[in-house]
Amino acid sequence: MILPTFGQLLAKVRKLRTHLLFPLLGSSYFTTAKLSNQISKPHERNILLMGPPGAGKTCVGQIVGQRLGMPVIDIDDDVLERAWGMSVADKLSEIGGDGFIEEEGKAVCNFTATGSVISLTGSNPLHPDAMQHLKRSGLVLYLDVDAEDIMQRLSRMKVNRIVGQDAGVSMREILQYRKKFYERWLDARVLCGTGDSVEDVADKVLRTLGRYEDSESEMFISTRSQMSSDPKFFSDVVIEGLAPDGGLYVPKKGFPKLEPSEWLRISSMPYAMRAVVILENCIHPVDVSPVELSTMVHHAYGQNFANRSVVPLKHLTDHQYILELFHGPTASFKDLALQLMPQLFTHCLPQMCNYLILAATSGDTGSAVLNGFRNLKNSDRGRIGVLVFFPEKGVSEIQKLQMTGFQEGNAKSVSVLSDFDFCQRSIKQMFGDSSLIGHLAVEYATVLSTANSINWARLLPQVVYHCSAYLDLLRNRTLMFGDPIDVCIPTGNFGNAMSALYAKQMGIPIRKVICASNHNCIISDFIASGMYDLRNRKLLVSNSPAIDILKSSNLERFIHHASRGDGSLVRDLFLNLERDRFFKISETLRQKINLEVQAGWCSEDDCLRAIHEVHAATGYIMDTHTAVGKVVADRIHDKTCPLVICSTAHHGKFAPAVLKALQCQNIPQDPVEQLEKLYTIGGREQMHGALMKSMRDSGDHPHVVCEADFSKLVDEVETVIQDSFLRVQ
Repeated sequence: MILPTFGQLLAKVRKLRTHLLFPLLGSSYFTTAKLSNQISKPHERNILLMGPPGAGKTCVGQIVGQRLGMPVIDIDDDVLERAWGMSVADKLSEIGGDGFIEEEGKAVCNFTATGSVISLTGSNPLHPDAMQHLKRSGLVLYLDVDAEDIMQRLSRMKVNRIVGQDAGVSMREILQYRKKFYERWLDARVLCGTGDSVEDVADKVLRTLGRYEDSESEMFISTRSQMSSDPKFFSDVVIEGLAPDGGLYVPKKGFPKLEPSEWLRISSMPYAMRAVVILENCIHPVDVSPVELSTMVHHAYGQNFANRSVVPLKHLTDHQYILELFHGPTASFKDLALQLMPQLFTHCLPQMCNYLILAATSGDTGSAVLNGFRNLKNSDRGRIGVLVFFPEKGVSEIQKLQMTGFQEGNAKSVSVLSDFDFCQRSIKQMFGDSSLIGHLAVEYATVLSTANSINWARLLPQVVYHCSAYLDLLRNRTLMFGDPIDVCIPTGNFGNAMSALYAKQMGIPIRKVICASNHNCIISDFIASGMYDLRNRKLLVSNSPAIDILKSSNLERFIHHASRGDGSLVRDLFLNLERDRFFKISETLRQKINLEVQAGWCSEDDCLRAIHEVHAATGYIMDTHTAVGKVVADRIHDKTCPLVICSTAHHGKFAPAVLKALQCQNIPQDPVEQLEKLYTIGGREQMHGALMKSMRDSGDHPHVVCEADFSKLVDEVETVIQDSFLRVQ
């Protein structure tokens, strides 16, 4: 008997989910995602247009029905008024708002139709039984129209049939109150840009329907393959992490590009809602429905972040802005991905076995992974273990205490007497070891996955905050949409830089991404010369340990992006790197890279000097990684547009170096006392409460120290599995 591979099992699960979902529109509707009049087959299921009063549901429904050759039904005119024998306005006047909702719900529950475009009333979603009845008949599309556009339309109309008007409540309040009901029932969002006409909205409805049906258009491929013989979808790549050929997964057709009017809409939203709308465009609803995604996002970016803005953008000086990415529970930018990624992971995983999440960390990823997976529901945590490897002498003392304080349940961290590159290389080797994978599957019913940025679900949420930074500048009227910005990012594994380039692909006008390195300047050397040379190169310890990396995993995605998806080139380059510790790209490709990316590096002295000078001039305390970015930005940026510097960690995580930079005398040895000293300098506004609490609660947690031996790391993997999961009987 030949057992199916894990990938084949995932594909079967995916196929089943798709089969269950797409009786919704029949067997082969919207086989092209092009404009609607190409769709010719009769529909068995309904298309339900939902939205607030004034969203244009009736007009849009008529256009969509005409283009698709489907009957059009308006709930107000064709259902309610016929059932009641009077106008909707008269019925509302007769029985009042509460009674109207109930009577409307009863009438809708007695209504049936198939193969129609149905324009709902603005109040249908307020009656749960009616909406469940309607939702069973087809696909609910939410016309998410700009509130200002709605107010303008309603001002030109005689409006006397909107529930709630008689209570003296303003129309804006009615729209705001109802929004949560629309968000509860949608199957797909039709995001309408500011000023969109009904024809524009109808076109978007048809494109949304096309996307909903054509899930295969959003397949993923490996960076090392030209064509994917085994198509992968979002749910597959989240679980698998690394492609079987050793490459990284990327969307086959790249990122969707939003229109300027849509970005203007998103700019008015809070961060969590921005994330929902952006990620809806990147995750197919077959994999994660909009309602489920919204729940995950709001859970991730709710009370877990100390700042209400989640990622506040602060003006530093002149044209420079600081994007603070450290307000999450473990005080680094990794929280922005790792408060969401574990939820996506558990949503996508099949109910067939246990999973061990492996992560290598240069400091920040470890505690963020452990915290993120710890916050899952107990029912999900029972099948998931987490094991973090970190370099014993390559992280700050506070970073180490953050990780070793998580030795509980199925979560564990192990230090290695080597560097980050060894830890990351060992994890990749485990994924490529078929005998190990088979042994863990047969003996323990356990599958390995990863939470490093090689996993697509780790990288994707980072795209959101790069978009959000630009939208904040837009909302603050620092610029008009279309005006460019540059972004400077402390760079080690290239994931943060890659996510900025993906934000650019989505339509954010990022001109250049500036990669900033410390004296481990492999990235800046590569950008300048086109040579990636690890020969005779040793990793140097620095004050910015999170970017102490020589083998940058996500550079593979970047070269795939810059070479327009040349999988053969990427495969050859990175096989050369494995074999010879060296590769060189063509001068043509290097010049193309330089159109999007610049790079530089700074010394340890320059880093500390920048911390001191910025604090002296502004009172703002940067961490060591942000300081690296500041130094490189000052040298490279031409000052012709705003510059956003990503502040990737709170300065308290690197307290001794920062205190040294601030020329403090008698720096204490105790981490809590170090943080207290920093807070006396920076004040309460620059304090990170969760970091301080974690240090006060850390205590003395002994941890396993492992030799730099691949087999020893494998032993730790098996030990964690044995401690976490029951042995298969």
